[in-house]
Amino acid sequence: MCGRYVMAKAIGDLVAEAEAEADANLELRQSWNVAPTTDVPIVLERLIDDELHRQIHVARWGLVPGWAKELSVGVRAFNARSETASSKPTFRSAVKKRRAVVPVEGYYEWKKEGSKKRPFYVHREDGKLIFFAGLYEWWKDEDGSWILSTSIMTMDSPSAEEPGVLGELSGLHDRLPIPLDHQMMARWMNPAEEDGEGLIEQIRAQAFDVASEWTMHEVDTAVGNVRNNSPQLIEEHSNSLF
Repeated sequence: MCGRYVMAKAIGDLVAEAEAEADANLELRQSWNVAPTTDVPIVLERLIDDELHRQIHVARWGLVPGWAKELSVGVRAFNARSETASSKPTFRSAVKKRRAVVPVEGYYEWKKEGSKKRPFYVHREDGKLIFFAGLYEWWKDEDGSWILSTSIMTMDSPSAEEPGVLGELSGLHDRLPIPLDHQMMARWMNPAEEDGEGLIEQIRAQAFDVASEWTMHEVDTAVGNVRNNSPQLIEEHSNSLF
């Protein structure tokens, strides 16, 4: 599962790592505690004059299908289960036609130990962005404005028997947001790829290889309050207070 994450890199860094285009007026808000229903950057590909363009957009985290009667539908759709997304009314159209990636620097997960929970920050060892498989949709509000929304694809976590960080991830949560390597990113976003269900099987098959490059460390419980938002949130846990 992915319920909170970090995305604080500058737009120039995102453009470079995603190998994408961005509108000159695009603004990204740095956040070390991104929560559902907030605006987040996504990367998608569009055919314009028969040429494929990879673009960065800002979307609301929580997918709202075009047929929804109200925006609040997205509150329940910030993650999409890869096993059922192609058959669920909320996601199935996007699986076929509107696939994106959601760039993050890392994400938070809470480890349950009895009645207590300990927060951990999961990220790449080299500090580069993680690109999660995502979906996007456009929804028209009553005032005629269009709202772009997104969701992150998830799958079963690795087993505890997996070596290294994969085994550690199994102890955090039973769901894993699906990461993509650069080759799979291109296929996942390509609108010419019409077999969305087949692509889901492929991104699931390569997910653990990508995740094996991650690392994790415990952080302060202050991350549990969305009002806390500073670089200190991702620092390794200590006894100091925020």
